[in-house]
Amino acid sequence: MKPLLRLLIAILCFCTLQLHAQHMQRVHQTIDTLTSPYMHGRGYILEGDAKAANYIQDRYKAAGLKAFGTSYFQHFTMPVNRVTQTPELTIDGHKLKPGNEFVASSQTASGKGKATIVYLDTLVFTDNAVAQKFFSQSFRKKALVYPQQFRKQLWALPAPYLQKISEAKLHIILQPKELLTTVAAEPAQVPMLEVRKDVWPADAKKVKYTIVVEQKPNYSTQNVLAFIPGSTQPDSFIVFTAHYDHLGGQGKGVYFPGANDNASGTTMLLELAEYYSQPENRPTYSIAFMAFAAEEAGLLGSLYYTNNPLFPLPQIRFLVNLDLLGTGDEGMMVVNGSVHPKEFALLQTINTSNKYLSQIKMRGKAANSDHYPFSERGVPAFFFYTLGGTTAYHNTKDQGRQLPLTKFKEVFRLITDFAAALQ
Repeated sequence: MKPLLRLLIAILCFCTLQLHAQHMQRVHQTIDTLTSPYMHGRGYILEGDAKAANYIQDRYKAAGLKAFGTSYFQHFTMPVNRVTQTPELTIDGHKLKPGNEFVASSQTASGKGKATIVYLDTLVFTDNAVAQKFFSQSFRKKALVYPQQFRKQLWALPAPYLQKISEAKLHIILQPKELLTTVAAEPAQVPMLEVRKDVWPADAKKVKYTIVVEQKPNYSTQNVLAFIPGSTQPDSFIVFTAHYDHLGGQGKGVYFPGANDNASGTTMLLELAEYYSQPENRPTYSIAFMAFAAEEAGLLGSLYYTNNPLFPLPQIRFLVNLDLLGTGDEGMMVVNGSVHPKEFALLQTINTSNKYLSQIKMRGKAANSDHYPFSERGVPAFFFYTLGGTTAYHNTKDQGRQLPLTKFKEVFRLITDFAAALQ
């Protein structure tokens, strides 16, 4: 090989590596931004969701994507139960760390004070005599403590017993491993805290607590939507979706970063927008990019969109929902894989030919992310999520710095190859 040719190849390889490095650098920067304290968990206090929506809108604009109509936003309202101050819990004089050792339940009511601890006798579920004796006591100045595994059973007890436990000053639910919280629409009848079982003292006798909640029946939030018109079939769409919301925070002192769930999917959505915005990558079909709010509140953003679509749903050739894409050590799962076997076989062929992932597994229907409202309307859709790696989920440990992004580039290539093969 001539020296000049060898030098040119070396320069080309270096530039290619640099481009890949810059690509992943931007990926990390996006995840760091979405998981930053400024966005406070992209939830429903401190304008976390609005800040994230504005950021996504700015990225759409910078990439030259078009809005549907005059705005990138699709506004809607929802009910949400918000913990507006950082909760406090002291056990026998020892103060626990909010967000790490305990959190307020998403369904908690407000409450403040001191209470004597009473432990649930789990024989109440199987022994009527034990139940009658246990519920004969007063709960008015008590904190009722019970393991997470008995939570549903407790609230399924007969009405007289439910009346008694609703009189408790506080419910404390012991989580067996990591804390795991959600988003709720309305508060329950009683204040509720969730505590890691491993930090709960076996001989605990008294607690002191503060929980401040505000229920918003008509909280205003927004989906963030854009598209790139197709070169030859602009009335047919491939749609990429991801929910940008997460759990938000509990006061200023606690927030849930939501790196894997779902800064990773939102980042993939934005990387796809950057890719297709380049003239050399312009698709034949139009491509829509839909960043949904309120997935964590029950798929409310995607449900609102399917009830108020900005173009006819039958024009969607295929939809790919992107959620939990920060790993990949053990491959990827495709929800609806068995529902659309032809497209799943195509995906498998692409993956096998290029050796992107170690495996692609399939599931059937599942109402577990934003693809579901579309599927229920007859739109062909997959939901991709990666397997292996981090297990941090719905707690404060789902941080950007612990997200491996093991196969992020490979999943990106798999998605773009799949979209090209559909056209």
